[in-house]
Amino acid sequence: MNDQTQAATLRVFVALAPPDDAKRELAEELRPAYDSYPHMRWNRIEDWHITLAFLGELPSGTVPVLRSALAGLAADRRPLGLAMRGSGSFDDRVLWSGIDGDLDELYRLAADVRGVVRECGVSFVERPLRPHLTLARARRGDLTSAGEIAEGIAAFSGRGWSTERLHLVGSNAARGRGPIHYRDIEAWSFGARDSTGSRPDVR
Repeated sequence: MNDQTQAATLRVFVALAPPDDAKRELAEELRPAYDSYPHMRWNRIEDWHITLAFLGELPSGTVPVLRSALAGLAADRRPLGLAMRGSGSFDDRVLWSGIDGDLDELYRLAADVRGVVRECGVSFVERPLRPHLTLARARRGDLTSAGEIAEGIAAFSGRGWSTERLHLVGSNAARGRGPIHYRDIEAWSFGARDSTGSRPDVR
């Protein structure tokens, strides 16, 4: 267990993460923007994720309660076929990449994750699922950069990939003015109880 669990509280969410080669493909597409927009607050590539449920600030003692329930959920679910496609911006400042593929199953997974968390007695603010990867944030007062970058990569269509694990993640957000960093508290493989060994088609 990492040093996050030593804190009295953790800022926690449940997420999926693209594989490294899919992230590298998108990072290569973003290379011109990295050079042209150095003032953007770019997320670290290793931190790219698809949030399924944002739980907020939780007492560190809540983590063990969630582990068993989320592990069981992941074990009973088959991997999803997803891909990163297109781009856009939230509130003119947050740059994101869109998600395509088994979206119906993705929404079901998110609903089941949220149900399991509630069954564990953890309360959190329900937010509509908007499948995406957050790539960068513009600085205050900059209302054009995110939109310009999004327009430049709007036609991006990444290769398909299969989800491997369900991640319980902690972050240092709201703990200072430095960059946000994310660390896995734990992650569980999908389909551990699937005796067929089959995997979904990824288009």
